[in-house]
Amino acid sequence: MNRALDGHQARKRFGQNFLTDPNIIRKIVAAIAPRPGEAIVEIGPGLGALTQPLLAGCGHLHVVEIDRDLIARLKDKCPPETITIHAGDALRFDFASLPSDLKVVGNLPYNISTPLLFHLADYAERVREMTFMLQKEVVDRMVAAPDTEAYGRLGVMLQYRFEMAKLFDVPPGAFRPAPKVTSAIVRMIPKKADALTCSDARLLGKVVTAAFGQRRKTLRNTLRDYLDAAGFEALGIDPGARGETLSLADFVAIANYCAATAEPR
Repeated sequence: MNRALDGHQARKRFGQNFLTDPNIIRKIVAAIAPRPGEAIVEIGPGLGALTQPLLAGCGHLHVVEIDRDLIARLKDKCPPETITIHAGDALRFDFASLPSDLKVVGNLPYNISTPLLFHLADYAERVREMTFMLQKEVVDRMVAAPDTEAYGRLGVMLQYRFEMAKLFDVPPGAFRPAPKVTSAIVRMIPKKADALTCSDARLLGKVVTAAFGQRRKTLRNTLRDYLDAAGFEALGIDPGARGETLSLADFVAIANYCAATAEPR
């Protein structure tokens, strides 16, 4: 049984772990730096640990929450003119319905963090920045450099679209109930359009997925549907290497080469 907090029973199916450490809360809010009039949306406000100090900074907040009990609590705690509640699943929410130049924040549920990050990336052009708390292992993958164990599809695809920075770790004891893992705060700032040099982002995603689909296999095997020997030679990429050795720029070059030569065959 999960320990009840403020009369609410944390629900495992929603991945609920509620932030309670006041020092960590202050540190996160300082990183978000809410300002009057800013458009901010909080994903999964929970019991409102971040919601109240964010409201104090910006004056009005959008929130996306799936738990009906927590929605009722938010309505009781927050005057209606200060908060707009969007009831439902963040994975299905249309963030384009919110104002542009948006700050997106939240303690993202560990069980849906990766698909939610990809969903949010679709709205990057409307976003000023995103600041999230996630499982430390996930954040390490998001910011990983080539030739490291954590480097993979998640990091490459997010780093193509965003400038990424890990800010600080959050220990399990900062939550109730305490998770079994350490968390971390990550900041994501969308890149300008002129930095997005891939001619076909969907093709880039396919290439990256193939390269990391079987990590122990060489690029000659994993990218055989995209590059032949002439393609590897033209790009100056060793077909005997593995996907984790390629930089973001290498992946973009492969995708652009394939698009320009009508690959894959």
